[in-house]
Amino acid sequence: MTASTDQGSSVGTVSTADEADIVIHDAMVVTVDGDNRIFENGTVIINNNVITEVRSTRDRDRTCDADRVINGDGKLVMPGLVNAHTHLELTPLIGAFSDMELTEMMTRMTALYDDFWTGELDYLIDAGMELAALNFLRGGVTTVNSMDARPQAGIDTYAETGLRGFFGPSISDLFWDHPVDEQVERFRSFTEQYHGSYDDRIRATLCPHDDWSVTRDLWEQCADLAAEYPDVMVHTHLLELEQSNTVARSSGGEDSLNLLNEVGLLNDRLVGAHYRVADEEDIERTAEAGVSVAHCPSIFCHWNVDPDMQWTPVPELRAAGVDVGLGIDDHYWHDSYNMFGEARQARLAANLKKGANQFDSVELLRMLTIESARALGVGDEIGSLEPGKRADLIVLKWDVPKFTPSTNVSGHLVGHATPADVETVVVDGSILLDHGEYLTVEPSAVQERVRGALERFETESDWTFSLTGSDSPGTLNVAKSLPKRGPVHMLSRIAVQSAKDSLPFH
Repeated sequence: MTASTDQGSSVGTVSTADEADIVIHDAMVVTVDGDNRIFENGTVIINNNVITEVRSTRDRDRTCDADRVINGDGKLVMPGLVNAHTHLELTPLIGAFSDMELTEMMTRMTALYDDFWTGELDYLIDAGMELAALNFLRGGVTTVNSMDARPQAGIDTYAETGLRGFFGPSISDLFWDHPVDEQVERFRSFTEQYHGSYDDRIRATLCPHDDWSVTRDLWEQCADLAAEYPDVMVHTHLLELEQSNTVARSSGGEDSLNLLNEVGLLNDRLVGAHYRVADEEDIERTAEAGVSVAHCPSIFCHWNVDPDMQWTPVPELRAAGVDVGLGIDDHYWHDSYNMFGEARQARLAANLKKGANQFDSVELLRMLTIESARALGVGDEIGSLEPGKRADLIVLKWDVPKFTPSTNVSGHLVGHATPADVETVVVDGSILLDHGEYLTVEPSAVQERVRGALERFETESDWTFSLTGSDSPGTLNVAKSLPKRGPVHMLSRIAVQSAKDSLPFH
């Protein structure tokens, strides 16, 4: 897949720069449209929150009477980054998990999640959502798709920053020790309150947590909910672990995808994170059903459960026609908000496992933007710079040594662009970050609230934090906080089904 340059033609409907809300002129414009066009000296015109023109710069653009005129000389304009799968609520604990052993990290995380579910840590969730919004805004991430235990605790804080997001409370009957009816009601309440809120920048999602902690009964309830809310996407962790298909068989399915197909959820409203253990048949069924995938390379590079396990077959999924977006997942587990870095990591990890040239740079750029948008069902609204789309875009400092010379622009972006290069961020036609200045949030106030939340958490828990890291509660104290019924039930189902699978002629 290649990019094309355009230095003279005009694209889109006729509109004058004088009547516009925002005009950006004389910039390198990377459209990520169907032809991957790049304007070496381009103009983007925005009016009424929508992109109206993308074309080569004309003399009048520089002196027009638009409400805001931005000189793009030495800058690059591109679509905002779309984080196709993430979790936000533990953000204040970034750095606390990174040096733990895997089992230690998982048990301490699980204990915290149960406290999140009960509402005891709403103050930490609120601070986490705000801190995540601050850092994603600074890094050019204009849209997130997040699954959290209690998104309602921090959604207003996040949304008031001006960003776009998909959110839903996670649902599980083999993880939480909480009645499914309460979880379903929490989803309904959240959806009724927030779906389409904040000028439609915030949308609800239905989030059965994963295919290794959800039974057939709950999948069927989720299918009923999906029918009840037909414009809500379904977001889950899918084919992440070897146990995914084992749990599906314990619920009477042939495998995970078969079970979802039987209950009516294997369709184009489903976005599945990870797909690490997908085989050729899984890829074929996924493509036929129109399911989308969110690939999150850094989390597995950091917390690799099994180095002998296959790597996520992203090239094969894309070759089959599956929309594959990129997600940063739990940024507080691997200590990075850098979505540009996910593109680089996707390339390096795939090449390490499968050999060189698994992706070209344009493919990776599209996975950061338009393919992530398509995975979330909004590719016709955002993800590329085209007339008629919502004005979600970012401006990078470009005339700097590390981007010199401007050969293979996509390679520069996915190879070594970082959040520090982002200078201006526009979402839905509103400028949120202006030449590095936050317009909708006060960073120092956010930082102060996060420090206060962490101090409170430290006082009320057995955690301690210092400049050299964290000390987590002892094993006995963690065991007391872990959910009891759910995980025991899940592990017993896996054990019993694994034993059945090992029998001859099972």
